[in-house]
Amino acid sequence: MSEEPQRPKRRPRYSGKNPRRFEEKYKEHDPAKFPDTVAKVLASGKTPAGAHRPIMVAEILEALAPRPGQIAVDATLGHGGHAREILARLAPGGRLIGLDVDPLELPKTEARLREAGFGSDVFTAIQSNFAGLPKALAALEIPAVDLILADLGVSSMQFDRPDRGFSFKLDGPLDMRLNPTRGQPASAFIARASENELREALVENADEPRAEILARAIAGNRATLQTTTQLTRLVRTALGKLPPDEIDLSVRRVFQALRIAVNGEMSALESLLRVLPQCLNSQGRVAILTFHSGEDRRVKKAFKDYSIAGVFSEISEEVIRPSRDEVRSNPRAASAKLRWAIRA
Repeated sequence: MSEEPQRPKRRPRYSGKNPRRFEEKYKEHDPAKFPDTVAKVLASGKTPAGAHRPIMVAEILEALAPRPGQIAVDATLGHGGHAREILARLAPGGRLIGLDVDPLELPKTEARLREAGFGSDVFTAIQSNFAGLPKALAALEIPAVDLILADLGVSSMQFDRPDRGFSFKLDGPLDMRLNPTRGQPASAFIARASENELREALVENADEPRAEILARAIAGNRATLQTTTQLTRLVRTALGKLPPDEIDLSVRRVFQALRIAVNGEMSALESLLRVLPQCLNSQGRVAILTFHSGEDRRVKKAFKDYSIAGVFSEISEEVIRPSRDEVRSNPRAASAKLRWAIRA
């Protein structure tokens, strides 16, 4: 009796001509099998679902100037784009330690870099916030390193997943935790924060000009805010008389402010800045990529103070911004600011 031929699997069904939901973009999730589709997405200035485009790669490589045999740290490993470029320049004899607080994305990135040929002798992945850099180096018995990179932006693969709750464009739980196994989600932060705490978060973390109005609206409706869609709708209603583009900016700022507060990102950055000198070898280099004025102010002040004290022999006098071509091809790079320094 002959076996029946297997029927080919039908493609996932979705409404409309093109897939819209994250789960439906099966071609983007499998770039090796559908390179033409991924190329079209990139050419349109968008990022494929579940992927990330590293920002200001050339500028970071110029600032860090990685050389064979050096030891480097990527304190925010993310998708591994920056790490991969640095690793290629550390051979032979070099090593990179990659830190990332996200337990969901870190194993994927480690596997990706292993497949690219970077074995355990040259690349070590550690689940840690970048504030834990001294502890991570101590565990590896490394007194200090030659290069440190910290890209403070949230990765595209985190933004694109609705269940992570980072994006106002996708309906999902109001979570926003970089490590979803620890701490409380954004909905819990909103539930316990006072109106004044919400206002301060909106001002400090996002420079929101209408912080008072929005803090009052959020505090007055905290019991109903459990999803990203509910929060987005509330902000739009509270600012209903403003032009749509101004409302969109405020929605973005509200999400940014809450994410920074939920993850303690400013305090983590301040911790990293305090320990930088002890983690760098003589003539060691550090580059920090920020995406918000509050982050950039802290980096600028720390670098300047270390320079005056003679701890850093050289710092970037002016902030470095992405090129127009990069912003055109990757709009998520628009707010990026890069600063670098060299240990004395």
